[in-house]
Amino acid sequence: MITGASGNIGTALLRELGSSWEVTGVARRVPDLAAEPYSGVSWLQLDLGEPGAEEALALEFDGADAVVHLAWAISPAWREPAMWRTNEDGTRHVLDAAAKAGVGHVVCASSVAAYGPGPRGEKVAEDFPRTGIPASAYSRGKAELETVLDAFAAAHPQVELARIRPCAVLQRPAAGEFTRWLLGPVIPPGLLGGRLLPIPLWNGLRVQAVHSDDVASAVRLILEQRATGPFNLAAPDVLDANALARLFGGLRLPVGKPVARFAARLAWTAGLQPLHPGWLELADRAALVDTTRAELVLGWQPRHSTEETLAELVEGLRGKAAGASPPLAGTATGLRARVRALARRRPTHQSQA
Repeated sequence: MITGASGNIGTALLRELGSSWEVTGVARRVPDLAAEPYSGVSWLQLDLGEPGAEEALALEFDGADAVVHLAWAISPAWREPAMWRTNEDGTRHVLDAAAKAGVGHVVCASSVAAYGPGPRGEKVAEDFPRTGIPASAYSRGKAELETVLDAFAAAHPQVELARIRPCAVLQRPAAGEFTRWLLGPVIPPGLLGGRLLPIPLWNGLRVQAVHSDDVASAVRLILEQRATGPFNLAAPDVLDANALARLFGGLRLPVGKPVARFAARLAWTAGLQPLHPGWLELADRAALVDTTRAELVLGWQPRHSTEETLAELVEGLRGKAAGASPPLAGTATGLRARVRALARRRPTHQSQA
């Protein structure tokens, strides 16, 4: 059983498991069943946060060897369910249903965002404090998730619980999703990856990424070995602001983080771009992670570097790539769509404060 099976990591996991695994996917919006990798999967269409979802999940989980919980609202549009309903209520429903159905192995997707602010230039292991970064709603949510998982593990010691903590998870088919999260109506995707788009970034910014396929391979290894405990997942290389600018636009504009945050808030409030300024604080203060435990316990090795993974995403953004599921679907980016978006003059996505 995989919740969020039509999303970024879920799609990669379906590719990784292939036809040799019997999989049921749970999704609020069922993907195109004629498209790979969704065609060979049984599907339960369910909003995890809605009342009564726990009972429906418990019936579906009965007899399952494992549950992989990937569903998480990251940057939903205003018209979508509230983040707290998907993330808090949805996770509680999944965990309670798994315990009720007697599922023996649960794998849950957390994030490096659950960690507190990391030391500059150093990588942290899985025992680093999971206090989150207060200015980021996503980080606070993942830190709260870790507390919920700790309580679940204490209350249900018979359940073998694993949790993955990946950094930014990227792949080309997720470009449609990231277009909605990153690009506003004033930035045509075709400008990305060229040499004409100035990128305002501050000194000290450091970024790790991991390819969706590498996260999927880690989850497969966890399932095969019935592994438990936390696993950091990231490519080994770390990019600085100059390297990021080269990948995304070619020209870095050195700015202070307060200036970038102020400009981002104005642009987000006006609906010029969807990225809430809380994401800038997370990018600046998120811990870099050491993946030794995943390598030693699971035998996991990432096949893609941070630079390769980001370059693949930029190529997808520039080429308007998209997946065959609603979370990964493309979005209209033509002139008429941009003019309509600008005319709204309000945030396009829910607040991340």
